[in-house]
Amino acid sequence: MATGQLPIVLAIDLGTSGAKAALIDARGTVLGWDKQPTGLILPPGGGAEQDPHDWWAAIVRAVRGLMALDLAAPRDISAVCCTAQWSGTVPVSRAGQPLGNAIIWMDARGQRYVRAITGGWPSIDGYGVARLLTWLRLTGGVPTHSGKDSIAHILYLQHQRPQVYQAADQLLEPKDYLNLRLTGKAAASYDSITMHWLTDNRRIDHIDYDDRLLRLAGIERAKLPPLKKAVDVLGPLQAEAADALGLRAGVPVVMGCPDLHSAALGSGAVDNYAAHLYLGTSSWLSCHVPFMKTDLLHNMASLPSAIPGRYLIVDEQECAGVCLTYLRDNLLFAPDELTTGPVPDPVEPAFDRLAASAPAGSDGLLFMPWLNGERTPVDDHRVRGGFANQSLRTTRAHLLRAVYEGVAYNTRWLFGYVEGFAGRRLDQIHVIGGGAQSDIWCQIHADVLDRTICQVKDPILANLRGAAFLALVALGEMGFQDIPAQVPIARGYDPQPANRRVYDALYHEFVQLYERTRPIYARLNRTAATG
Repeated sequence: MATGQLPIVLAIDLGTSGAKAALIDARGTVLGWDKQPTGLILPPGGGAEQDPHDWWAAIVRAVRGLMALDLAAPRDISAVCCTAQWSGTVPVSRAGQPLGNAIIWMDARGQRYVRAITGGWPSIDGYGVARLLTWLRLTGGVPTHSGKDSIAHILYLQHQRPQVYQAADQLLEPKDYLNLRLTGKAAASYDSITMHWLTDNRRIDHIDYDDRLLRLAGIERAKLPPLKKAVDVLGPLQAEAADALGLRAGVPVVMGCPDLHSAALGSGAVDNYAAHLYLGTSSWLSCHVPFMKTDLLHNMASLPSAIPGRYLIVDEQECAGVCLTYLRDNLLFAPDELTTGPVPDPVEPAFDRLAASAPAGSDGLLFMPWLNGERTPVDDHRVRGGFANQSLRTTRAHLLRAVYEGVAYNTRWLFGYVEGFAGRRLDQIHVIGGGAQSDIWCQIHADVLDRTICQVKDPILANLRGAAFLALVALGEMGFQDIPAQVPIARGYDPQPANRRVYDALYHEFVQLYERTRPIYARLNRTAATG
């Protein structure tokens, strides 16, 4: 056994596509990991749901598969810590059982109810001024009109599934539901609760629900969990969960944090103004800052971080890696009568090679990645994606490269506002997530952003590593200042001047495409929440 005397953390990461589990030591070394898939349910009208039982079954399979590798014995595990997809809602009974599917971050069915509680006259961008000022002053942000925040999911349950809402003892974020399964205790962390927009975040070390915000939203305090810090120990692993996972009962379970926050830790970019880019199903570009602030026009705010006493810029672009998944599953290898032969596995290296064979700029082909609407830097649930400027000379190589470039253009669109929000130039960007495994995608981002891109080693495991760091801080084995030294950089990518000139021109047209087509999409998708 290669564990030595170092403490070992079992880190669990619940994403949209599946659950991962890893054993990570106090040096940040990932000893081993396992992943198991989960399903996605897309009801009509903009719904997006997942089965909490499916989550738990995937976690059990992942942890048991990991422990079967014999990298550590159950007695060697010092703590358990979860991270998970953010902005979801799991209604649970008094007995801790889910009362239905979880409503996840992609779901927009609560949009009209959010507009109702935030409206009023006079208004700014659809927000009643008095209500807007109250939310901004207390939380540092405001419920988005996309309907994809946790508060919107709860309002949807109130109005469309009143029996579920009334029967719910607690309304929990995905990470906090997992902690309930592990410990039998319901709680939320200062960071996981913020997308409810019901807490006073001005006292960063003592965040609590605010009665004024609860009245504005019409949500009962009794249905919301108590609040703790991300580094607090929630309780011991209960016997039932330990038996299911093949672990020993009594192991401390640390509160943990949502995926955006654990990614920031796992990227190694934990100092103020140290930036990281996450390229996964969705994407975001963020950094820690020492202040609470809101950019209402571009739908971003600095909200409580997993690091006590700190704020993190919160934003999200709806579609990144999922654009490649869509291209693979719906266009190139759709399961229909035109498909011949099996889909290459893995297909990503072939995508990279093919994209690299096309010229920078894809001969003027542009891809708009707004396949599920957009959140930042515009909050527009009706906009849609697609290719522009196709010709008879367009090849599959052009299509693939244009998707990579379109996501990078979207990142640049956001990046300008993030730098403005931070009030300074962000010179280096650590990149993590599944998309960060692609050398060509990293180089395209360096060229499009005109910044050095630092590819974190094992970028797909950044969230797991971040959860482990939280647990190690909770155990007193490290401090947050020690994290950067524990996150190695695999490779750096500097901007290539020749490509930058091409991308500068095409980026301008990319933004113009949004501005010119926005009213068309608004008309075409007037009655659709999304999807």
